[in-house]
Amino acid sequence: MMHQKSIFAALAFTGLFIGSSVCAALTMEVVGSYPDAPIADWFDEGGAEAIGYDAATQLVAITNRATQSVHIVSIADPAAPELVWEVDVTPYGLEPTNLDLKNGLLAITVRAHEVTDNGTVVLVHLDYPGAACPKAIPVGPLPDAVKFTPDGKSLVVLNEGEPNNRYTVDPEGSISIIKLGNLKVRTADFKRFNRFESLLKRRGIRIYGPGASVAQDLEPEYLTISQDSRTAWVTLQENNAMAVVDLHSAKVTRLVPLGYKAHWLPGNEMDASDKDDEINIQNWPVLGMYQPDGIASFQSWGRTWLITANEGDARDYIYKEETGELDDDGKPIVEEIVAYSEEARVNDLNLLDVYENYWPDLQKKGNLGRLKTTTSPPFGKFVDENGDEVYSQIYAYGARSFSIWDTHGRQVFDSGAEFELLTAELAPHGFNANNDDNDADKRSDDKGPEPEGVVVGNIDGALYAFITLERVGGVIVYDVSIPWSPSFVTYVNHRDFKGDPKKGEAGDLAPEGIVFISADQSPTGTPLLAVANEVSGNATIFQILP
Repeated sequence: MMHQKSIFAALAFTGLFIGSSVCAALTMEVVGSYPDAPIADWFDEGGAEAIGYDAATQLVAITNRATQSVHIVSIADPAAPELVWEVDVTPYGLEPTNLDLKNGLLAITVRAHEVTDNGTVVLVHLDYPGAACPKAIPVGPLPDAVKFTPDGKSLVVLNEGEPNNRYTVDPEGSISIIKLGNLKVRTADFKRFNRFESLLKRRGIRIYGPGASVAQDLEPEYLTISQDSRTAWVTLQENNAMAVVDLHSAKVTRLVPLGYKAHWLPGNEMDASDKDDEINIQNWPVLGMYQPDGIASFQSWGRTWLITANEGDARDYIYKEETGELDDDGKPIVEEIVAYSEEARVNDLNLLDVYENYWPDLQKKGNLGRLKTTTSPPFGKFVDENGDEVYSQIYAYGARSFSIWDTHGRQVFDSGAEFELLTAELAPHGFNANNDDNDADKRSDDKGPEPEGVVVGNIDGALYAFITLERVGGVIVYDVSIPWSPSFVTYVNHRDFKGDPKKGEAGDLAPEGIVFISADQSPTGTPLLAVANEVSGNATIFQILP
């Protein structure tokens, strides 16, 4: 049973493809995949996570953590992607984390073997097959996102600076700006905000790591760059904020809190339980932390707009340690130790009595009891006269939506409950499923469909946003030509909920990286969309037909 009215009169589901188009403005069809057959060793090993395209060479690059390399693939014929060569990153670190391509140059971010050590950016000229003459440039700890500036003169790298699993070392997050002419590196850091910690918290920016300064706690996630190559906007996912970076002066000029989504308001409904045996999209007394991952920018109505995929994320650090005892087979017993975790379920919280008065049985598993929340809320936690922690507000990770903002961080649009409503109608058998099994509703208590990546493309003068849904899968498309009034266009999901994911029979799983290829840069003259699927380990090429 679904507690929402139907929003479509007709649905389409054929094999590995789910699709619908209300506006009929465009359709998408799969034309090619790399590899063309599943590779078992790549399943759930990060076989395809970040993806980029270079129009000059008609090459796609895909990070592959399973092989610790970047695969360079020709899509001169998108129907038959062909591996040209691999770039082995092991001489520079542990594994590739992200990449970007421009004008025949490939930039790869590589994390160090010790996550808290400085990482590396590797520059490779695509004109020299076999990774000849790469240049390795040291940057900050855990470089996890990289982009060329539109003018092609600089490279911007986000150093996430995550702590180690024991949470004994917590490096500072930062942004490295590399001038390609001389490979000089300048660093934009967050040190100057350390003295404003109390003010930033009052404004709603989450700074909560144990013993962390502001600079240590801020973890840059993803970025977009202005057309004039002067400004970068950076998501700070765990912190529910955004940073504005002046690339000319290499300085973080502003930290912008993104606020919270009231799930009790009409239009902001969500399914909050994986134990109610139904699709139950309704209002709840919960605030959603936007916590965006992907971010993109586009020009419309004479202005720059920002668009975010509001995934959500929690800090959860666990390490393993031998107990000193042996099991029955004589092997050392290993236990997991929680160094730090903010995650809790609503039924574990000591809530104000007002919740029980107005929402009886709220903490039951079929209601809000299973919803994951934080024990480090920005507001609404206090200690009562008995010394017990009491929560006056419940927070959810992510907003299960995409949002559009102006460049000052003011929200002009949010898609509300539409992602869950759409997937409930178009893929009810896989509604809020995880990306490694086919059981519906399993992610309702977490972050729902989990929007991850976003890109905006221009097709025949209209602007379209393509957003990947990491859990249920698929790409959802909106016309964003009018930024404050986007309209749903189509949803495609190249996944088979009847196939065995571990055997490679379920199609595309966990779409993450995404790149739009405009008609004038496409090898076929038709717009394409390339999507990297992290769990299934393959990249899929869609043809976009107006």
